[in-house]
Amino acid sequence: MTPTATRGATDLSVFSDPRSVAVVGASNDPAKWGYWLASGALVGSARRTVHFVNSRAGEVLGQPCVPSLLDLPEAPELVALCVPAAHVDTVVDQGLQRGVRGFLGITGGVTDDSALAARITAHGARLIGTNSLGIYDASSHLQLLWGRLTPGPLAIISQSGQLGSELADLGRRQGLGISRFVSIGNQSDVSAAELLADLAEHDATRVVALYLESFTDGETLFETIEQLRASGKPTVLLTVGSSSASTRMARSHTGSLTAPTDMVDAACRAAGVVRAGTPSEVVDIARTLLTAPPARGRRIAIVGDSGGQSAIAADVASGMRLAVVPFSEPVTADLADRLPAGAACANPIDLAGAGEQDMGNYAAIVERVVAAGEIDAVVMTGYFGCYGRDIPSSAAGEAAVAERLGAVVSASGVPVIVHTMGPETATAEALWRCGVPAFGTVEAAMRAVARTAALSPRAVVGGSTGVSDRPLGHGYWAARQLLEPLGIGFPTGAVIRTDADLAGVSGLRAPLVLKAGWLEHKSEVGGVRTGLVGPDELRDAFRDMQARLGDGDYVVEEQDTRPGAVEVLVGARRDPQLGAFVVVGAGGTETEMHQDVRIERAPVSHDIARQMLGELRMAPLLTGWRGRPAVDVDAVADLIVTVSELIADRRDIGEIELNPVRATPSGALAVDALVLGVAAHENCGQT
Repeated sequence: MTPTATRGATDLSVFSDPRSVAVVGASNDPAKWGYWLASGALVGSARRTVHFVNSRAGEVLGQPCVPSLLDLPEAPELVALCVPAAHVDTVVDQGLQRGVRGFLGITGGVTDDSALAARITAHGARLIGTNSLGIYDASSHLQLLWGRLTPGPLAIISQSGQLGSELADLGRRQGLGISRFVSIGNQSDVSAAELLADLAEHDATRVVALYLESFTDGETLFETIEQLRASGKPTVLLTVGSSSASTRMARSHTGSLTAPTDMVDAACRAAGVVRAGTPSEVVDIARTLLTAPPARGRRIAIVGDSGGQSAIAADVASGMRLAVVPFSEPVTADLADRLPAGAACANPIDLAGAGEQDMGNYAAIVERVVAAGEIDAVVMTGYFGCYGRDIPSSAAGEAAVAERLGAVVSASGVPVIVHTMGPETATAEALWRCGVPAFGTVEAAMRAVARTAALSPRAVVGGSTGVSDRPLGHGYWAARQLLEPLGIGFPTGAVIRTDADLAGVSGLRAPLVLKAGWLEHKSEVGGVRTGLVGPDELRDAFRDMQARLGDGDYVVEEQDTRPGAVEVLVGARRDPQLGAFVVVGAGGTETEMHQDVRIERAPVSHDIARQMLGELRMAPLLTGWRGRPAVDVDAVADLIVTVSELIADRRDIGEIELNPVRATPSGALAVDALVLGVAAHENCGQT
């Protein structure tokens, strides 16, 4: 038996390489879970002691079986619970009495998972499950699950056991084996984040597939995934909720415009996590990551042997936010010299028969495009991969081209992805071996590029510009007092509560704005008056508003009348599980109607803030629409950065909203603001 290093109470190696295992509920019946766990446990019997427990059987699979854990000659390190829910508590108590360090809870329907987990952890032991499909580790020959797995480089951690099994089965069909499998079930104790962290030192794992339905302690989870990526082990995430109507509505626009999946996607972008949409996509992306380097950006070249397929590929690329950028003039001219007359050379490239004349042209054109250094990936589309199948005498030549393509990738680090009409051919298999993923549809090929480009490092966020420690107050004026010291500009103004206070605002320049500062949505109830030009008009407006809305902090400000203003929303919110996010969108009273927003995990850098603005549908208004002057985009970006740093650093803040921020060529002013504490934010209404 192989000795194992000394472990601490929280060491998860008991679930990957225990010294001994006991299967409680072991069975001779292949239709029962106890059979699969017992037979799987025996696979590792040369490495560890295996015990079987069943009160109604003296022997299981030819091995002796005892009635209870108390009858074993030694305390097993790991116990697999495969008994009816009503008996779980008794078995656990027996295990804790014997000093068991780990429990694998296969049984579902346990009355109080939390209480069970608390009792186990109070004794210094740990629990995976309950309602787990099982665990597997290829390196240590640990196999405690339904079914059989093939060793390989892919780790699977799944909240759904059956979906995890589907991922493993899809991988097997594609020749992709499993390094470690953990079905976390109800996640009553051991969390996904812990299991991911445990993979950092697992040499057999090279890529991770993660399926989650909830993101408990999401900040830690994504930090762990980011660390895994940095160590060379990327994660492909599959989750649910994109079609859910369960978006929690906050009282502000910021809350109503962002859904849970928006935040998950933003967290993925920040951590460099590849987000997949289906189980088959998970496997395609995992195979791609194991085969080729990820694209360093989203600029691609398309090389095809059919004008129609090249055009379709360009459309698919555009739909996946990949940039089919035109080549520079020298590259276009060189390609035109190499290809037949009439070939498309600007990107996409249509070989116009050059591939049929000489298959080496496929590789030669890819080599030229990559050498120019103007793109981040190449997608080849069309007939290549079928020559050897349809013309056997061409097989060797086609295989040689596959090797040349692989050499380009190896030398440059630029991935080449192939869409072939012959995905099952020997050439397609050769492409995979050479480091060139080959797919049977152009969508899968483009998706492989688009998804893996998410692994490109995100711009490093600099240090904070200084965060206010001012206590949170209520209303607009309190928000101003919090935000102004951080460099966010507001119109000159003052607070009034009575007629007597009006004398103190005589120095403000008309036109003036009067607003009920404590209201979150002012315009809906007549809480804003604009264009006030004299003391009498201001006094009448104040008296009218006070009569309708009651006493409170009313704010008088100089109205922003700068020409060329574009209204932008800048907001931020803190999710109790996923952490802090910053939101940018089209601002003003029609914000919900426009539904034009971008969200990123906070804090963000100036470059990311500008990128967020540039990805809005309203972006042309910021850069000069139909002859209008461009606004000061850098000033808006600076404001976004400041808000993102504030929400990231102040964990007592649940939500921030500046709407609108009026951006002009001379700078940006916030003319309304809302800051909610965490408690107020979490108490916002539900949909």
